[in-house]
Parts: sequence; C-alpha cells; structure tokens
Amino acid sequence: MPSTMLANAYNSISNWKSYNISPLLTLDKLKKNLKVKNIFYKDESKRFHLKSFKALGGAYAVEKISKGTRNIIISSATAGNHGRSVAWGAQRLKLRCKIFVSQYVSDARVDEIKKFGAEVIRVKGNYEDSLKECQKLSKKNNWKIVQDVSTKNYKYIPQLTMAGYSIMIKEISKQTNQYITHIFLQAGVGGLAAGIVAGVAKYFKRIPKIIIVEPDKADCVLQSIKDNKLKKIKIKKESIMGGMSCNEMSLVPWQILKNASNCCVSISDKNIAKTVAGLKDKKFSKTSIIGGECAAPGVIALIGLCNNVQAKKFLNIDKKSNILVIGCEGNADVKLYKQLLSKGRK
Repeated sequence: MPSTMLANAYNSISNWKSYNISPLLTLDKLKKNLKVKNIFYKDESKRFHLKSFKALGGAYAVEKISKGTRNIIISSATAGNHGRSVAWGAQRLKLRCKIFVSQYVSDARVDEIKKFGAEVIRVKGNYEDSLKECQKLSKKNNWKIVQDVSTKNYKYIPQLTMAGYSIMIKEISKQTNQYITHIFLQAGVGGLAAGIVAGVAKYFKRIPKIIIVEPDKADCVLQSIKDNKLKKIKIKKESIMGGMSCNEMSLVPWQILKNASNCCVSISDKNIAKTVAGLKDKKFSKTSIIGGECAAPGVIALIGLCNNVQAKKFLNIDKKSNILVIGCEGNADVKLYKQLLSKGRK
C-alpha cells in the first residue's frame, strides 16, 4: 500500500461535504474491570449517514475510477455495508449502479442499498456466488466492478478501498496523545484490518500489537497464517457476523497481515447479542453506544483474552496498555440490531 495512496485518500475524503471525524470513545467501565490504562472505541456508527466504516472505502473507489465521467455503470457484490457505500458513491456522482447480493443478505440491508438508487440483484447461494455472478454480468455488459476483494489480477480498486479505511488511523492520531499498544481488528476477507495496518505504518510513531478477530465458523485469516499460505475454508454454517463470514482472504490483505499480525483469535456467535446490548446499556462505558453484530467482536476477544492469564501475559496486556477496538458499524441492519438487543437483554 503506497504511502501516497493513503495521503490521497485522506485529502479527497476529508473534503467531501458531509465529512466529519468519527468519535473516539473510551470504554471507561471496561478498562477498570480488565485493569488496563485505556480502551478506545472508534465509533463508525456515525460515519456519514451510512452507519459503517465501509462508507470510507467503496464510495472513494467509485470516485477514483469514474474520473468524472457519467457514462459508466458501477457494479459490486456485497454482504451489505460495502454495497451501500458503492451505491452511495454512485449516487453522489449521478452514476447508474448494480449491486449483487446472496440469498442470505437481509431485506433490511437490501432496502438500505436501494435508497441510494441502485438496482439490487439477488443471487442464489452465498457471497461467493453473488461475486461470481457480478463478475460474469459485468464482463458481458462492460460494467465497472468496484469490489473490496483483491486477486492476482485485481488489486488497484481494493487498494483504493483500503486506503479509505486508513483514514480512521489518521483521525485517531489527532484524537488522542496516548500511544496505542494493542489494536483488535475484525477480519472478513481482511480489507478493514489491512487498511488499518497500512494507516498505522503511515500515521503512528510506534507500532502496536495487532490482534485479528474472526468468527470461529469463518476463520480464514487464522487458518492461512497457521499454514503460511492462503487457505480457503469451508463454511458449514453462516455466522451472525454476516460481514465477517468469509471463506477466503483477499490477496492484498494477506500480503499485509501475514507479516503484520501478532495474534489471531476466533470467537463464537454466543456473546454477540450480550455485547451489543452491553454497549447500548452502558455496561462498558458511561456513553450509550450503538454497535452492530460486527462491532462487537473486538470487545468480546479483548474480554476473553484478558480473562485468560496466559493469553494476557503473552500479549503483554497490563495496567499500562492503551487498547483500540474498532466499532466498525452501528445498526446498519435495523431489524437484526433490534433482535440482538432484545436477546442480549434477557
């Protein structure tokens, strides 16, 4: 990830009309319980009006590849938030847009994408099937694919997307003067984690420990790092963390994360609802936080590791630690969020 790419992303996005720095909150109650110095929570529920960090990526890539022309059609496959960002980016520039989703993507997420004027095409099967259909029809109709998954012959657009994500670290470097010692990063195909790591390399003076968190049903980063090669896994049952339920890493994130990660952790779906409710009901902080199913994993992994004496020692988590977790989305799927909130409060 070239440094200039990250700088260009920040220069462009920070000049968008509706740009605001997303809040950096403190989980002050949780830090006392876990006996650490600080736990920072980057609250991406406030990112533009898309309620997700993905707003920084897809929309920026659309802007870069359209180069001011109006006569192109943008396409993408999504599990929800990336497609919303692409659709919003296309609407901003008055471009037509086709978004492909699998049968597992909720109607609530589809409706949010349609609000930005995109045509949504449902595909039988999983995310991978929706991506294949998107690639097939885009090639046939000469549509421009804006995807966040990189392969050997498709790197530039995913790099643009990740460069957008690095802005979170640029913002954090201005929001606190504390040196971050540990970052917990969610991974699906790895784009968020790799974008953040690239941002750390550019904007932080000290390199923190990087801990990757995944669903135990879809731990493709953990398995790839274990085998020291890209590993495709079989997902027997989709995780409630839909945006992270991915069976294979993207190529550029793999090239970054295999060298930058200190530790990989997988978590079950068991504590998602409880954590979503805990964020909302001020169990972790004095502030009420709206965090969706993919915002909870960093908090869950941090608590789990701190409750394990060996793991806590292995990661050097102690009373001097300044820990960052990424609250990567708010109630992006309103219906699911309400269900999780209700379940978590029981």
